[in-house]
Amino acid sequence: MELVVGLTVISVAIMLGLAALATALGFGMLGGKFLEGVARQPETAPMLQTKMFIVAGLLDAIPMIAVGIALFFTFANPFIAQVQ
Repeated sequence: MELVVGLTVISVAIMLGLAALATALGFGMLGGKFLEGVARQPETAPMLQTKMFIVAGLLDAIPMIAVGIALFFTFANPFIAQVQ
């Protein structure tokens, strides 16, 4: 049973780390493309900024979903019942 708990902890850490990395890369790309768009056409800045904030809000959902799944595996691990 300790092996299952240990592997679950490792998998939760990997899941949270990858979610954080993906979100950081997404925010970096989003900000870069926003700045490129505003530099090319400054008159579209308000429209692009609104769309950027909407996409940023959706991008924040990735780590929140990962945290929810990680909490599920941490506190209600379905694999422990298979071992007993």
